[in-house]
Amino acid sequence: MPDAIPERLAAFHDLEPALEDFGDAVIAGLSRAQKTLPCKFFYDEAGSKIFEAICELPEYYPTRTETALMEAKAAEMASLFGPACHVVEFGSGSSVKIRILLDALEAPAAYTALDISRDHLIGSCQAVATDYPDLPVNAVCVDFTQPFDLPDGPEYARRTLGFFPGSSIGNFTRPEAAEFLRSAKRILTGAQPGFLIGVDLRKDAAILNAAYDDAAGVTAEFNLNLLVRANRELGADFDLDGFRHHAFYNEDEGRIEMHLISTRAQDVSIGGQTFHFGADETIHTENSYKYAPEEFADIARQAGYTPEKLWIDENSLFSIHYLTVSG
Repeated sequence: MPDAIPERLAAFHDLEPALEDFGDAVIAGLSRAQKTLPCKFFYDEAGSKIFEAICELPEYYPTRTETALMEAKAAEMASLFGPACHVVEFGSGSSVKIRILLDALEAPAAYTALDISRDHLIGSCQAVATDYPDLPVNAVCVDFTQPFDLPDGPEYARRTLGFFPGSSIGNFTRPEAAEFLRSAKRILTGAQPGFLIGVDLRKDAAILNAAYDDAAGVTAEFNLNLLVRANRELGADFDLDGFRHHAFYNEDEGRIEMHLISTRAQDVSIGGQTFHFGADETIHTENSYKYAPEEFADIARQAGYTPEKLWIDENSLFSIHYLTVSG
């Protein structure tokens, strides 16, 4: 049964996803030989605002390129998908790209947003519901990387269309990306299931390095905000001047890596534990995998999908793949 339904939403389901404790994750990550911090903790209130600023940077091409590509191809996409789609978005975000899709679709049957952040999810869905008063808008609070059953869509929906924009799939390793696609296939039950996914492309290292290490230092601020958050929430004593941002394209792995580098030998205390950092020792904070078009298509096939359509911008920076479920 749905939970108490927030104003303007057709349905709200809180599947009460288990939230990894920030403190436990920091202690565990810093205890490893290669120190790490999970990238999902970037997005506290301050981190989310910094990321919005990143998306406006001249060096950071993914957001504006994907948005422009969707705007240019939305009519073609809508023609391919047909009328009465039940759109299921994995991670509701700022709801900009979903609006491009909804505006193009013919009589969409419903919109269901999946997100782990309850308050953000409700807020973004209420905004969509306000702007699309004739569209049933549903919210499901869930960790969509874990198995769950999607609440039934409307019986009159002719297609269940998954939507995962923003190249977020790049934060998974390649085996994790394949497993995510398999999990999504089990979730996207219903009529003629398909999946529309934004995927960042392999490209010149200079373009990638600039996008993740901008001249204004905004991405550095974003990365260092993890330490700011640890100091504020966990009582850690990170010296922010003792760490610097480093991002680079690892050609062999096909990924951008983000690190925080200790500028000197130092000790940091957190929760009664002390962690030693050698000079130039790093904390690995994020991976962002990039794909050649056929490389991602092969992963999709292995996960049980048929690649149906591929859209790439004129500068070959970004791709959007449309997959259907095989068999």
